[in-house]
Amino acid sequence: MEELYILQREVGRGSYGVVFEGLEKGAGDRVAIKRLPCISPEGIQLYLQELWVMRTTAENHPNVIALHSCLAQTGPNTLQLLKPGRLPLDLVESALKGALASGHKHSTKGTNSRSRKRPMQPRAEVVPRRCSALWLVMEYCEGGDLNHYMLSRPPDTERNHSVLKQLSSAMTFLHVLGIVHRDLKPDNVLVQLTKKGPVIKVADFGLSKITERLSEGDQTLPAFSSTCGSDFYMAPEVWAGRNYTAQADIFSMGVLFWAVLERITFLEDGSTHEQLGAYFVRGRWLTPLGEALCQNPDLQLVIPMKGRRAPPLPPPPNPAVCTLLLHMLASDPDARPSAQQLEGYLRHALKQH
Repeated sequence: MEELYILQREVGRGSYGVVFEGLEKGAGDRVAIKRLPCISPEGIQLYLQELWVMRTTAENHPNVIALHSCLAQTGPNTLQLLKPGRLPLDLVESALKGALASGHKHSTKGTNSRSRKRPMQPRAEVVPRRCSALWLVMEYCEGGDLNHYMLSRPPDTERNHSVLKQLSSAMTFLHVLGIVHRDLKPDNVLVQLTKKGPVIKVADFGLSKITERLSEGDQTLPAFSSTCGSDFYMAPEVWAGRNYTAQADIFSMGVLFWAVLERITFLEDGSTHEQLGAYFVRGRWLTPLGEALCQNPDLQLVIPMKGRRAPPLPPPPNPAVCTLLLHMLASDPDARPSAQQLEGYLRHALKQH
């Protein structure tokens, strides 16, 4: 690592890994370096999933976090730069078998998918010893996550609208590629600060799935069944344990849009850290929108929200935006716009007065 990058400080820590701020030697560019310890088959599967998605996006969209390189750690001070399209074989075996692979095996080449619409399958790469960690080197976002960025600044309508348009553009790009995020929330949206304003970056693809590329209006396939995501942003069909599609991302984005526009926040149990997120109020209790709509699909949401917003308050969204939010938050996934439709609807709605 020292030959390529200088680790400077820890900037984030989660249940799966640690993120450091670093410097690229030579160029001196700041980077974010995520260390993912390969100690369980479940964790390894998520890491390979994230790596595969980030390689698929291939730095092709300004609002999706870019992966610069990936290194496999095979000893205390031994790291091997992975070539594009290749993975450590022992990690692939661990993910497939559900048990940590031990020792070195012969490498095998992956086969292409039978459908041209599917992305190329990554090929395994020979690594001399068992890979103990993956190091993902990504672009650095000095603005932090969306919670920190938005709540540390006074409300600004123009900024809010820019955030929404950039998020919508990123989701269209991902869905057209066949990538369903499945965990869209403020913690997984990063902000890069530039002279022209904030650049929003969708990140953290550990729960994402790559499927067939989606065509305009195709909201039915493919379907997923595993319940995953974060409570306050999960769609009602995910809460219900039913099969769900890419339209679950649209619901999550609707929760996020509403919270950004009206500066709606909540506190998670045992935390003093404010989170952006819309919800349904039952007396003293806050219920995630998806859970409330799962229990009562005919529940009428009130947009704009009448209370529980964090001061100072921005102006309420215009009627066209309120209508669009209601469509994004529909209990029926087929009633929500697709990501491609949403971009056009959003631009039109934000122009209204």
